[in-house]
Amino acid sequence: MDAMSLIMSVTALLGGALIGGSASLLLLVEGRVAGLSGILAQSLVEPGRSLRWRVPFLAGLVGAGAALHLALPGAFVAPRGAPLGIVGAGLLVGFGTRLSNGCTSGHGVSGLSRLSARSVVATLTFIAFGALATYASRGGAS
Repeated sequence: MDAMSLIMSVTALLGGALIGGSASLLLLVEGRVAGLSGILAQSLVEPGRSLRWRVPFLAGLVGAGAALHLALPGAFVAPRGAPLGIVGAGLLVGFGTRLSNGCTSGHGVSGLSRLSARSVVATLTFIAFGALATYASRGGAS
């Protein structure tokens, strides 16, 4: 294994551990599942309810990304595609999270770790449609 592959493996392991640890800590301390779409939606819909943990959780996500961008700007790439297409994709993701009653973090991280059958189905659906969208956006089998 070369040095770059080792670095990428270690950073992926650390990132996964941080995500799993934060989801577990939120469940232990607050009794809440770390589903980001639900956390954001509840912050907007019911701003007076449980903001004491939602705002810091969301601020930590945004703040960590901003700090990483400042420290390693080359680690980020500009989105490819037309701005209208990116907005449309974002709206479809939002629709999908409401339709499945959760997002990849809620189902894929928290739901799978709790052995939820519904989360297994949702996560497999996310992966299948993500693969299909990638295949279609790249022009299919060329």
